[in-house]
Amino acid sequence: MQTSLRLRRTLQSVHHHRRLNLKPPITTNHPSPSSIRTLSTTSPSPSSSSDAELRKYIGYAALLAFCGAATYYSFPFSDNAKHKKAHIFRYAPLPEDLHTVSNWSGTHEVQTRNFHQPETILDLENLVKDSNEKRAKIRPVGSGLSPNGIGLARAGMVNLALLDKVLEVDKEKKIVRVQAGIRVQQLVDEIKEYGITLQNFASIREQQIGGILQVGAHGTGAKLPPIDEQVISMKLITPAKGTIELSKEKDPELFYLARCGLGGLAVVAEVTLQCVERQELVEHTALSNIKEIKKNHKKLLSENKHVKYLYIPYTDSVVVVTCNPVSKWKGAPKFKPKYTKDEAIQDARDLYKECLTKYRADEITAKSPENNEQGINELSFTELRDKLLALDPLNKDHVIKVNQAEAEFWRKSEGYRVGWADEILGFDCGGQQWVSEICFPAGTFTKPSMKDLEYIEELKKLIEKEEIPAPAPIEQRWSARSQSPMSPAYSSAEDDIFSWVGIIMYLPTMDARQRKEITEEFFHYRHLTQSQLWDRYSAYEHWAKIEVPKGKEELAALQERLKKRFPVDSYNKARKELDPNRILSNNILEKLFPLSNTI
Repeated sequence: MQTSLRLRRTLQSVHHHRRLNLKPPITTNHPSPSSIRTLSTTSPSPSSSSDAELRKYIGYAALLAFCGAATYYSFPFSDNAKHKKAHIFRYAPLPEDLHTVSNWSGTHEVQTRNFHQPETILDLENLVKDSNEKRAKIRPVGSGLSPNGIGLARAGMVNLALLDKVLEVDKEKKIVRVQAGIRVQQLVDEIKEYGITLQNFASIREQQIGGILQVGAHGTGAKLPPIDEQVISMKLITPAKGTIELSKEKDPELFYLARCGLGGLAVVAEVTLQCVERQELVEHTALSNIKEIKKNHKKLLSENKHVKYLYIPYTDSVVVVTCNPVSKWKGAPKFKPKYTKDEAIQDARDLYKECLTKYRADEITAKSPENNEQGINELSFTELRDKLLALDPLNKDHVIKVNQAEAEFWRKSEGYRVGWADEILGFDCGGQQWVSEICFPAGTFTKPSMKDLEYIEELKKLIEKEEIPAPAPIEQRWSARSQSPMSPAYSSAEDDIFSWVGIIMYLPTMDARQRKEITEEFFHYRHLTQSQLWDRYSAYEHWAKIEVPKGKEELAALQERLKKRFPVDSYNKARKELDPNRILSNNILEKLFPLSNTI
């Protein structure tokens, strides 16, 4: 049977990535106690009718202020919600059947009464059929990790967390068939006994397979395509045509379009994936600089299976991370690190202690006991970076000091690490954040254009010229082309390679005003890169990170820009045929790909 408004397995295991919690609706504020005192101390003269009128209105105001104060101070807040006392708006409990679903960073959220979790394919088929007949929204949402909340819809969502089985494994051909709700890490764990694994991985492992494919996610490696290229067939549940199966041989045009279909064509129910032999990798981390990178860039791309650069703004430091299979003859390299983990992080700890003196140490430690010396010594570098940035996140000089501490951390963390691909290729992305990632052509595998490094140089100059408080890292990765026409890395030329560059601003605080200021600064940062760099490098945003503009002119410009790169007409034609009532759509899809001329 179908279960609604119930989260199990996937959603429970990733609660730190995606929250499903109750939040109250917003009601307006009332005057503060100070206004009561101001109003009640006024003492008008009773000698005239105008004075009487004034006393009447003062009485009304005092009554209103008293009610507001009573509501304000009597409202029950939990200990961890005391900061809400300073907010402009008041919160009250939600109805039991209304839930708030938000993405990992808390930057996008919706409230819905309709959250479906079918337990069988038959349940899913019936849900899609009934919803289509009723024209009820059931937007497919995976693990809810996308920074832009592309899977969220207030009117209703369907999540396949309970459809998470490995259905078939062909060990010889290295092919697996799975239900689309299975998480990446769960899949990898279940097929490792067969000696196989996925070809590549994104930074984290908590995505559902259906979701990670639909948004065109990627790992890194100039010879390795985005993850949608691993799909060799799919079972889709469509509103208009029911259950259909697609492959390279069966309706190839729709198959390639639907592989990166953004959840707008059908609910992906099952996926057949081409896997590879499971291998141990050796990861090498080294601190370099732009000059050295330019000399060795082509060699680094061609000789390493996986490679990425982490640039640190306002410094010349570049962290180079390469990963390759362990040599069958030489084995893993023998390496003794020069510094311990504690020594590597010590500069950041010292900076934090210095900053505590500047930023009222007693007050900060009183609010959060983990800010004392013992608590700080237990934090990872990314956790400590959040603590540092939270002290003054938009102060450029402060951010530069944090970046310099990060460069020192990486210098003292140089060395090797050996492990299985799913262990090694992950990356600690840090805490809650705003992120924008773009993809652009970088020549061919045999002849890189070097445009990827030119882009970074211009980006760093832009940051310094505009004095943007840009934290580290600026992450640069590569992929081979995708044959899915809706992929940002789509190309018909087999040898083409693409560079992916991500910029970031962390949200290291839960203070609403501070988060709003960081958000505004991030979008200013993003706008500068968009207006000065994107068109010149033919750069387009990752589908899970594209943000819809609020202004009509900006939205119209974005729509026209997308039409130049992607087959929007073909995509919309397929949407009309497969989902004529748009039950799988949401606000993002409707605005990016309008099915009429109205914006």
